[in-house]
Parts: sequence; structure tokens; C-alpha cells
Amino acid sequence: MSEQFVDQDPEGTQEWLDALEAVFSYEGSDKAQHIIETLIERARIHGVDIPYSANTPYCNTIAQGEESVYPGDLGLEGRIRAVLRWNAMAMVSAANKGSSVGGHIASYASSCTLYEVGMNHFFKGPNHEQGADMVFFQGHTAPGMYARSFMEGRLSEEQLRNYRQEVGGNGLPSYPHPWLMRDYWQFPTVSMGLGPLMAIYQARFMKYMTARGFAETEGRKVWAFLGDGEMDEPESRGALQLAQREKLDNLVFVINCNLQRLDGPVRGNDSIIQELEGVFRGAGWTVVKVIWGEGWDRLFNKDTSGKLIKRMGEVVDGEYQSYKANDGAFVREHFFGKYPETAALVADMTDDQIFRLTRGGHSPTKVYNAYKVASEAKGKPTVILAKTIKGYGMGPYGESANTAHNQKKLDAEGLKYFRTRFSVPFSNDELENKIPFYQPDKDSEIMQYMRSHREALGGYLPARNDESDQLPVPDLSTLKSITDGTGDREMSSTMAFVRILSVLLRDKSL
Repeated sequence: MSEQFVDQDPEGTQEWLDALEAVFSYEGSDKAQHIIETLIERARIHGVDIPYSANTPYCNTIAQGEESVYPGDLGLEGRIRAVLRWNAMAMVSAANKGSSVGGHIASYASSCTLYEVGMNHFFKGPNHEQGADMVFFQGHTAPGMYARSFMEGRLSEEQLRNYRQEVGGNGLPSYPHPWLMRDYWQFPTVSMGLGPLMAIYQARFMKYMTARGFAETEGRKVWAFLGDGEMDEPESRGALQLAQREKLDNLVFVINCNLQRLDGPVRGNDSIIQELEGVFRGAGWTVVKVIWGEGWDRLFNKDTSGKLIKRMGEVVDGEYQSYKANDGAFVREHFFGKYPETAALVADMTDDQIFRLTRGGHSPTKVYNAYKVASEAKGKPTVILAKTIKGYGMGPYGESANTAHNQKKLDAEGLKYFRTRFSVPFSNDELENKIPFYQPDKDSEIMQYMRSHREALGGYLPARNDESDQLPVPDLSTLKSITDGTGDREMSSTMAFVRILSVLLRDKSL
């Protein structure tokens, strides 16, 4: 719409808007979408220039009224995540207490909920009747996977204490790689950009195997967990259109949008979530944005002016990071305070309540509904853009700070803060010397919950099985047409290889 346009009939415009609201209320979003698309098509026939935009407002794709009820125990799962965050942090901090072997605390702290919703409700294991899902774990979140395996009894405390110290043969590698843990990691996902590209081709190969009758892969998903900064790698975006063209509805990208990379904001003066939405929608993917947690729903319901969504779309990533690096009073003044309408929305809230308004990637309910949509997708791949906080739970010791990615350990006061923040039962004296790991009793409610959910989904992950049926070796005479040669005419190596494959593919025993 032209910026110079002056609406001479605002009452008539409001009638159109009221009619649209009535369609949403009584006939649902599908009917409303049909009407809007039909109107746009008719407008273009009449020569109306409607600019294309691949972006939707800066809010959750799945509306509050469209959400399914969360199927798990939110309280228990919250306690599990608290223990996992502690053990992952303790592993990296302990390894760096007397040395500088490196590692990452903040990445898993931000993505823990994204993984745990999948582990408890979606990711199929090796014993599932449909077969296992394939999960490309983000490289810098490896400590979180080790922390879960420790609680499950699959890794020992000694192994955790030897994180990044593998010379003795009983340590844990920095990043996922099957050469380093052959029965554990399925895929290498570092260097950055390797995971997304391989995930696309893995999903395509699974479709190929089903189409050729070589394997039954229906019901299995390929999940790729990625970072928003990682999406700047050429490999990360290089095959997105292939995924749509091949209709890879077995593929799900989960991008942890904590808005930070190694040395600062991913997009300081822009919005990486909006940028990625445009890229993926333009490439034909289904895009599900998970930006705001449940606490914001009440504010959305109160916002009759539309100023809240307007304000959300105005703020750039650098400002969002500054809000989380300060406090509730700062957020009240600089975010809500721009418009009287938005300031009024939080007038009855304390500064602490404002600061506790969570991002969507830390809400199990919001994440679950996004995964549910992705699991039921048909005909195209899905990307989930989940907004999180880098170093979630680290508070003044790294949360949302530019240095969060390079935080390798916490000092004594930092450990106490983290302990209190996640209610891990250690005294101050226990934190003074050797940083402890927390292992609940094997018969505790937490452990029973974790085991029962993984058993229902077919077993533990990550897991790699390199055993396979031995293929019979065909007799050399099978390749007689090739070994005899072609007379005087030379055969290229490529042609010879293709002919060998053709012969082998016709072999019934293979």
C-alpha cells in the first residue's frame, strides 16, 4: 500500500477486518486463507501491484487455540532438564578446571528443551517397529548428549571427567563423529554446514531406497539440529531447493535461533529468524516459527491495538539480546515503553515477571506442537525456527552475553548460581573441590520416566550399529562381458564402473 494513501472510509475498512475476524472465529484459518488468496488473485487480475513477501509477523506460526495438549509430565521433564543442564555444564567446567581443553556450555544450555521434547516424545530408537529416526546432533551440544547418556547408565563418570581427554582411551570426543565413538555417533556434524547438507542427502537416499524397493523407510524421520549462525555457511543453504523438489517430507531442520555466533550477534541490526523464514519459504519448505513462550499468550490476548506484534517486528536481534542481558525494568522501559498501548499491557506485572517471559524454544508445549506439525508433514520438508537464549540459566555468568559461546567453565560463584538456578542438591562445600555430577537413584521417578519414554520409542539415542548382513560375492564369471573387453575399442573407467554396477544390480542374490 502506498505510504501516501489516506483511507477516506475507515469504517468500511473496519467492516472488512471484522468480517475476516468472523471467518477466523467461525470457519477457521483454512477458510480465511482461501478467501485471502482468492482476493489477492482477483486483485492481480485487475492490475493491483501486491508486493510479494515471504515473511509472516514476528510471532508463533501455531496459534494458541490450535495447540494440542502436551502429553508428558511437565514438572518431571523440567527436573530432568535441570539435571542435564547441570551435568553438561559440570563436564565442561571440570575438564577446564586445571587446563584449557575447551568445550561449550552455552549451546546446550540454550537447546536443551529442543532435544528433550524430541527424546521423550518423538525420536524413534533402533528397536522401534518403524525403524530408527536419524538425528544429526549439533556439534557444540555434544556435552548434553553425553549428560543424558550418563543418566541412562550408558556412559560412566570417568568418561565424563575425561571429556576432550581421549589419549588414555576412556575419554569423550569434542564433537560427534563415528570414527571416535563407533557405537554411539552416527554422523559427523562439525565442521559447520556439514550437518544440514548431509541430512538433506540422507533423507533423499531413504526415499530412494523405499522407491526402489530396497528398504522400507516410511515413518522414519531425519532430524537435523543446527545453529542460526551455522546457516550462513554455503553448505547449509546449498541444497534447500533439492529437498523441496524431491518432496522430502521425512526431513526436519530444527534451527536453534539463540541469535549469537562465536563472537557476537548473528544479525545485530536485522532479524535472523525473519531472514531464514524468507529463505526457506522461498525454497518451498514448510516454516514453523517458535518465538514466544506461554507467558506471552496472555499479552497477545490483551493486545487489541496490534501494537505488541508491531513492536516485536520493529526490534532487531541486537536489541533483543540487550534485553536479556539486562533486567525486567530495562525491558519494561525499552521494549514495552515505546507505545502507551504496549506499556499498558504489562502495567500489572512486576519487573521480575516481565523478565521471566520466556522465548518459545524454552517452552516444551510450543516445541512439542512444532514437532507434531513436522512429524505429520506431507509432500515437503519442514524447518522449525526456535528462538532461545544463549547460555540459558547462566545468568550474570554468561547468559545472552557476547562471550557466552566461548565460556568454558564457571568459577565458584558461577557454580553456586547455576546450582541454585536449577535446584541441584549440592552444598557449597561439595562445589569447592571436585565439581560433582548428579546421578538420581536408578529407581527414582525421574529415571523411571526417562527409561519408559525411551523404551516406548524404541531405545536409546545416539546409537550406531555397524553390523550388517554379509552380501554374497558373485563369481567372477558374472563380469565376463567386462573382463573380456571390447576388442579394439577402449572403455573409459567410468563406463566400466557403470557396467559393473548394472550387472550387480541384476544379480538376484544381491
